[in-house]
Parts: sequence; structure tokens; C-alpha cells
Amino acid sequence: MAVCDVAIIGAGPYGLSVAAHLRAIDSLRIRIFGEPMSFWDRQMPVGMLLRSPWVASYLSDPKSALTLDAYRARNGNHFGSPVPLNHFIEYGRWFQRQAVPDVDSRQVALVESDSGEFRLTLEDGEAIKARRVVVAAGIAQFAWKPETFRNLPSTLASHSSEQREPARFAGKLVAVVGAGQSALESAALLHEAGAKVEVLARGPVVRWLHQKPLLHKWPIEPLLYAPTDVGPALASQLIARPSLYRRMPRKWQDRLGPRSIRPAGAKWLKPRLNDVPILTGHSVVAAVPTGDRLRLKFADGGEKVVDYVLLATGYQVNIWKYPFLDRKSLASIRQVDGYPQLDAGFESSIAGLHFLGGPAAWSFGPLMRFVAGAEFASRALVRSVMRER
Repeated sequence: MAVCDVAIIGAGPYGLSVAAHLRAIDSLRIRIFGEPMSFWDRQMPVGMLLRSPWVASYLSDPKSALTLDAYRARNGNHFGSPVPLNHFIEYGRWFQRQAVPDVDSRQVALVESDSGEFRLTLEDGEAIKARRVVVAAGIAQFAWKPETFRNLPSTLASHSSEQREPARFAGKLVAVVGAGQSALESAALLHEAGAKVEVLARGPVVRWLHQKPLLHKWPIEPLLYAPTDVGPALASQLIARPSLYRRMPRKWQDRLGPRSIRPAGAKWLKPRLNDVPILTGHSVVAAVPTGDRLRLKFADGGEKVVDYVLLATGYQVNIWKYPFLDRKSLASIRQVDGYPQLDAGFESSIAGLHFLGGPAAWSFGPLMRFVAGAEFASRALVRSVMRER
């Protein structure tokens, strides 16, 4: 049976970044499993632009050399911010070839804790032992659908992460449920692909980012907003420092966290939606199939018949939905509402089992939901490994 010091599950921005940092530790044997950038490639819509600013879209390596700027310069690409999805995917794969060339594309089928070590069973049956396991498996498993839509067939409704090709809805009437970036950009892409689109927002208003221009000009902007650009004025600076965030009283975190990630659309999306109706105060209480269409009933008594419903309703972290973690281990991890409680090295209550990305948001704040959090998470985990060595 093969043996390694650290096994990393997932080859997205967090998995690739932490692998790049761990590879810099002499004699540390690491393995990383998964298909590089697969979530972005298979579950994000064609034509999407990243909401994150340029400097907050870097993957992380120990020398901070493999940036988007370096990728663009070395490959002769001409693109800017907002970063197009296809260029971000290629950037991630370029990063992987430079920093982590030995990614194993096989999936991990099962992780079991065994006497202070871990046994990983791969999809083809091969078994591997590891002293540590880093779960950087992303959020695909956490796609959330309101109960009203959960039992509908995929021919009538689906989560936004399940629809990559907006062009397939050309000529159809599509209702997009949600009021955040995913909903608003999905609506824009569908409209541009020839669909008739309406956005159904439950709340009374749709929010747009950067609507106060004076706050986003030098020299005021750098004082109020960190380069990561997550969270409101001033709070952004705290969220960009997860080590400080996690030391805040829990009641402060519980207020600031949701406030920093509430649904909103990027300012550059607004003109693309000029011809798309955005209906606020529309809460769907029933969705009834009517032939090959869907009848939506609203809380105010109104109704609407559409060809399709796209649910841009976000993600709800629950590590029980990771299919590769054995039930016994899951039951022994200290959790809050599906999030693992992590120490300063992103280690769970099972010694040697770490979680990065979205599942780390309860412990380290909203930055962990964005690519920009990979830098802090990778360096913090490396410090934890080095202390033990």
C-alpha cells in the first residue's frame, strides 16, 4: 500500500494552492487527487465573468510568482478585469502545470480514520495511507434548492450549477430565482443567448455593488476596502484578515458574516439587464408541472407559467454531503450547522483532518468562500504542518 504524509482531495484553487505550498517543504510526501479546475469547467456557465477583482483571483504559491499577471504575460493573452471564466480555467491549469505537475485525476471514493492515520480508497479500488488529509473538495455537493422545487424533474427546473450552456434555452421563457451575482449574471447570459428571461427576487430590492462612487476612489478606497473586496466598507479590512476575524466574539461574527455575503450583483452587470424584468417581492410558494411547462404560484396569490426555472439559490455547506467521508468519522467531527470547527491550522477535531474553502467559513469568515482565501489558508496549514515536523 502506498504511503504519503499529506493527501489532498480536490484540485481547484484551494487544493492546487495548498499543494504548491506543501511541495516546498523538504522531504514531505504529498498526493493530490481530482481533475484540475473541474468545478469551474463543468458547472459554471459559458460566458461567465468573475465577480472577484483581478488581484483577488490569484491562486497562491510560496513565492507569489504564479499570478494572473504572470500567466497573461507568458501566454500572450489579452484580457482584463472582470476575468472571463475561460481564461480563469486556463490560468488554473497553467498554475497546476507549473506548481503541481503530479496531480492524480482519480477521485477519492472513501476516507477512513484508522489509529491516527487515514486510509483512502480511490475510485479504482487502490488504497493509500496518509498521515494527514486536506479536504479541498469545493462546494459542488452543497448546491441548495428551495423545498418547493426539490422534487421537480430536470426538464423543468435545476440549480444554476447544473446548467453550463445558456444557449440551450434560446426561445424559451425562463424564470431565474435569486437576487445575487449568480442569478443576475445567469439572467444576462440567458437573455443574450436568445431566451426570454425574468428574475424572481424574494426580497424588496436587488442590490448592486459599488453604488457609492466616492467610496471607491483613491485615496479613500484603500482605507475602506481590502484588495479582496469582500464585505462592506471598513469590515472588508477585517474580513481580509481571517486570523483576526476568528478571534472576534461569536455574536459579532454571526452578524458580520451574513452581512458581507448578502446577495448583490456586480455593477458591470447592470446595463446588460436593461431589457430583463426583475420582479422583487416574488416568493414562490408552489411549482406545479402543467404539461411540459411549470406553473408558479406566488405568496401574494399571483401565478405565472414558464418553460423552465433556473435556481440561482446558492450553496449551503454541510460536510455530511461529502460522499467520500465515512459516517463514523463525520459523527466525531465537531460541527456547527454542517460546518466543521477548525483550529488555527484549519484542522478539525479529528487530528490530521483539515478542511479548506467554503467549509472553513464558520471558523475563518467569508473570505474562505472566495478564491482570495487560498493564500491565507495555504500558509496557515503549512505552518501547522511545520510545527509538527
